Amino acid sequence: MKKHLLLFICLLICTAGLKAKDFTLTSPDGKLKATITTDSKITYSISYNEIQVIVPSEIALTLGNGTVLGQNPKLTKQIRKTINETISTVAYRKSTVKNNCNQLTLTFKEGYSIDFRAFDNGFAYRFNLALGKNEVIIKDETAQFNFAEDYPTYYAHSNSPGSVETQLSCSFENHYNHTPMSQMGKDKLSFLPVLVELPQNVKAVITEVNQFSYPGMFLQNFNAEKGVKGLFAQLPKTMEQGGHNMLQMLVKERYDYIAKVQPNRSLPWRAIALSCNDKDMTDNDLVFCLADECKLKDTSWIKPGKVAWDWWNDWNIEGVDFRAGINNETYEYYIDFASRFGIEYVILDEGWAVNLQADMMQVIPEIDLKRIVEYGKKKNVGIILWGGYKAMDKDMDKLCKHYSEMGVKGFKVDFMDRDDQIIIDFYNRMAETAAKYNLLVDFHGAFKPSGMNRTWPNVINYEGVKGLENMKWDAECDQVTYDVTLPFIRLVAGPMDYTQGAMHNANKSNFRAINSEPMSQGTRCRQLAEYIIFESPLNMLCDSPTNYEKEPVYTRFLANIPTTWDETKTLDGEISKYIITARRSGNSWYIAGMTNWDSRTIKLDLSFLGELDNYNFECFTDGVNADRRATDYKHEFKLVNTEIKMQPGGGFLIKATKK
Repeated sequence: MKKHLLLFICLLICTAGLKAKDFTLTSPDGKLKATITTDSKITYSISYNEIQVIVPSEIALTLGNGTVLGQNPKLTKQIRKTINETISTVAYRKSTVKNNCNQLTLTFKEGYSIDFRAFDNGFAYRFNLALGKNEVIIKDETAQFNFAEDYPTYYAHSNSPGSVETQLSCSFENHYNHTPMSQMGKDKLSFLPVLVELPQNVKAVITEVNQFSYPGMFLQNFNAEKGVKGLFAQLPKTMEQGGHNMLQMLVKERYDYIAKVQPNRSLPWRAIALSCNDKDMTDNDLVFCLADECKLKDTSWIKPGKVAWDWWNDWNIEGVDFRAGINNETYEYYIDFASRFGIEYVILDEGWAVNLQADMMQVIPEIDLKRIVEYGKKKNVGIILWGGYKAMDKDMDKLCKHYSEMGVKGFKVDFMDRDDQIIIDFYNRMAETAAKYNLLVDFHGAFKPSGMNRTWPNVINYEGVKGLENMKWDAECDQVTYDVTLPFIRLVAGPMDYTQGAMHNANKSNFRAINSEPMSQGTRCRQLAEYIIFESPLNMLCDSPTNYEKEPVYTRFLANIPTTWDETKTLDGEISKYIITARRSGNSWYIAGMTNWDSRTIKLDLSFLGELDNYNFECFTDGVNADRRATDYKHEFKLVNTEIKMQPGGGFLIKATKK
């Protein structure tokens, strides 16, 4: 990784006996101001653009021996520095990221320090331990986020019902509630990220970064209903194999502490992304900047791309002389389709390995993996294998070595459905082991990303989203509103495996949940726009090859949309209403928009392109009847008007290529 501007470090060192209690840290542009107080407790507060974001909020660690790091702290040293660097990225939404912040590190006699960082668009802190030679038990962590008022909040509850204990195991997929913070519920866990709406349109998104051998953070309402605090899964003590097709480990008993960690290490960042308007939040790089540097010397083998996917369309293909399903002939058909349209990968999803065995070395007799992989090689199509967590964890190194040598390009790993320390360790072992054998990883059944795509860029995608798969069975959901909400919240954390691309599209009144012949909500152009608006370096074409083949011009355009980008701009947007995003790859800009269930006419500001006469345009817009028949769209090779009408649940995509 090349840094175009090395760290510029300004040190201010104060010796033991420092008497100062309050410390101020400002962002490079001066708009963010944090105050850290080290009195009987350590607290922090934040103002941004002259708006009070966080009022004094406590941070602390409780150790297994009863010691509380952060209580009656004895400050010995402070160090200030400025970080100003440019990071070259791998498989991201821009080719370089500017990382510029001011850092304050406070060191305490009790054997720990805390880093605080102030960015122009966010704030973060983390604990650093220096506690000797023996493993340390962390009984609990205090992470408070107190607000001045009961502000409106977007949050998603754990989708596991019942007690707090049962809510800890979930798939991290749910629609967003939008209520005052007080209505989040003290007995309900919300998973990250969470967005808080502040005065003067300021937005704050709470998340975390660098989850290494430490549990993830849920949020609970507390503090007279004006704040939230972190809650962490306790370390599992006993587990039992079970769950979906015996692919999960179900927690039966937990220890009374959250983690057992090395005595000298950094803990995850607690991060708050900030923006003065809605649209800027969708292009916030705070998580990427806070993540550890890339651990791979060679990333040239990491190849993002599109994927022809089998499971969503239920292996439904037509006009063939073999029985479609999980067999060699069907996958060779998918490979032929992918090859014709320049699609880089085909996934073999659930079903290729013997069911209920949690053993990825046991392949069903209908599948000859070597044959399929070799056929894909001849057609320049890579194969990715789906696997459940327990099966993948059995003998990870053996599996990765075996399938890498066969020519498999990566794994889609599913059904972790937890974020305690054991599962976090699995994620990191999986990333490192896969990288050892030049394998990609797509974490499905996963919590939100937390910067691993920078540290281990072979981890190319995450789920942690209530994606299009839910259209197969959830008849009551409002996916259209969700689609224009999650770019402002979930995508702040990083890329997502949403699995778009439906060819059977329906308006609100016509939508039905049909598992074997699924459809999407909203128009055809909305599905197309999602390939630009939703960041996803490994991006699915979820529908049947048969359905795509019926519209080859559309499909070829879709298949050729890049999945990583040189530059990104969010042109406009309002959370839960609409969004317009522009991304550049080479000399082509892709500009896309989506609306909620309201018809919306927008005026595009394309001034960033310069003279429009210097571009060739290709445009997909909602047809005049798309409100009735959602598959109706117009395809034109000219930009007729910069005023675009989106039908209810609609969207558009414009490709502008420099002449």
